[in-house]
Amino acid sequence: MLNIIGAIVSGLLVGGLARFFFPGAVEMGWLTTIALGIGGSLLAGLVTSKGRSDFHRAGCLASVLGAMALILLGRLLGLG
Repeated sequence: MLNIIGAIVSGLLVGGLARFFFPGAVEMGWLTTIALGIGGSLLAGLVTSKGRSDFHRAGCLASVLGAMALILLGRLLGLG
């Protein structure tokens, strides 16, 4: 249970930082921000695993960069 709460809190923090540092307005609600942060962490963990099978969440800086990449991808696909 605490792992889920930790993922939600870190997702909110990472998603909020990604929205803050991304140039331009990023309009989304709290739940989408949490999902963005968790997705950014998972994306960064996938990229930084370097092909190993031990998949993990990434650190804070890599997670913010992963979330910013997701914002950019969403804009390029016309989702945001």
